[in-house]
Amino acid sequence: MNPMNRPNSDVHPFQAHADDADLDDLRARLAAARLPEAETVHGAPPGPRRWAQGVPLADLIDLVDYWRTQYDWRAFEKRLHHAGQFRTTIDGLGIHFLHRRSPRADATPLLLTHGWPGSIAEFIDVMDELADPKDTDAPAFHLVVPSLPGFGYSDKPSTTGWGTEKIAAAWVELMARLGYDRFTAHGGDWGGNITTVLAGKHPEHVIGVHTLFAQAPPGVTTNGLTETERTWAEETRHFWHHRAAYAKQQATRPQTIGYALVDSPVGLLAWILDKFAEWSDTEDSPFETISRDRILDDVTLYWLTRTGASAARIYYESHNSLDPELRVDVPAAVTMYPRDIEKTPRPWAEKRYRHIVRWNTPDTGGHFPSLEAPAHFVKDLQEGLTAVLTTHRRPRPATGTPGSTRTR
Repeated sequence: MNPMNRPNSDVHPFQAHADDADLDDLRARLAAARLPEAETVHGAPPGPRRWAQGVPLADLIDLVDYWRTQYDWRAFEKRLHHAGQFRTTIDGLGIHFLHRRSPRADATPLLLTHGWPGSIAEFIDVMDELADPKDTDAPAFHLVVPSLPGFGYSDKPSTTGWGTEKIAAAWVELMARLGYDRFTAHGGDWGGNITTVLAGKHPEHVIGVHTLFAQAPPGVTTNGLTETERTWAEETRHFWHHRAAYAKQQATRPQTIGYALVDSPVGLLAWILDKFAEWSDTEDSPFETISRDRILDDVTLYWLTRTGASAARIYYESHNSLDPELRVDVPAAVTMYPRDIEKTPRPWAEKRYRHIVRWNTPDTGGHFPSLEAPAHFVKDLQEGLTAVLTTHRRPRPATGTPGSTRTR
C-alpha cells in the first residue's frame, strides 16, 4: 500500500508555527487573569473530594504560573514537525493530519482518531514506537493522525453537517489520497465513535479496528451480566446522569460556552483540566500520570488555533447520534480501561461488534491511556491489532455464534 499508488496533488506539507505576538498575548492574558475565590471544599484532604466543585484554585494558580513562565510551545511545534504534518481539502474543508511512514516493508496503515478534549497531541508520544517498534516481532504501522474538523489546524466548519458519519467518510477519502485503500483504525472518545462508524459504514476499506469505545445498541438489559459488568453499567449511567453537564452544554449551546473558551486562556484551561482530572486513573491530580507539559500541549493547541467553540460543536452535531442499527462485522479489538467514563459490558458490546477478536480489561488506566501510560497503550494496541490482522488473514468459521473467534 504505497502512498504513491494514488498520488494526489491536493495533499500539501504543513508546518505549525505560532506568531511570537500570539505567545506574548497568551502570557499577558495569563498575567492579567481574574480568578474567583477558592472553592468551599478547599479544606478537604488530598483525594477526589478536593475536586468536588471543579478545578481547585491552588492547582489552577500553580499551572497558570507554569504556563506563563516555563512552558515551551516551541518544543511541541518541533515534535509536530518531526511527526510530519500535512493538509488537504475534503468536501470543501481543510483537514490537518500527521503522517508517519514506517520503514518496515510489512507495515499496515493505521488511522488514529482523537476525541474531546483531546487532540493530535494524544498520539505524539507513541508514534515512533508504533511506526518503528524496537521489538522486531511487534507489528509496525504507517500512521495517519488527523485533526477532527474544528480542532487544531483543521478548518472550522462554517455550516452544520460535520457529524461523525461525514467525518468517517472524509477519513476514507483521506486515506485513499495517501494510497491506503485498506487500513486499520483506532480511537477512543469521539475517535472511538468515528472508528465504529468507519467499520460499520465502510467495511470494504477497514481491515479491522481497535477501540476504547464500544457503545451498545439500545434495548440491552442487565439480565445475565456479572457483578462487575453490572457495576460498569451503573457507573456509566451515573456518569451521564450526574457528571455530564459539559456534554449537555456543548451539545445544546456550544456557541455560548465558546466565547469563554476562545477569549480566556484560564477559562479554557480550567474547562479542559477538569476532564483530565476526573477521567484519568488518579486519586488527587492528573499530574500523577500525565505531565503538565503534555496537558499544556493540548490546551495551548486549542488556544492558539481558537478552536474552543468549533471543537465543542462536535457534540451539537453528533451527540447521541450513533445509528442504533449500526453493526460492525470487521474484526474488532476492544479495551475497557477501569477508570474510563464509559465501560460497556462485553455481552452488550457483542450486540454491535459482531466479531470481537480480543477483549482486554487492564488493571489500571483511564480515558487518556496514550498519555497516562504510553508504553502500555502501545503494547495493548499492538496486541489488539495483531489479533485483528491474524483473524483477517485466516478464513472465518462458517458456523458458530457472532464473535465466537476471540481471545481474552
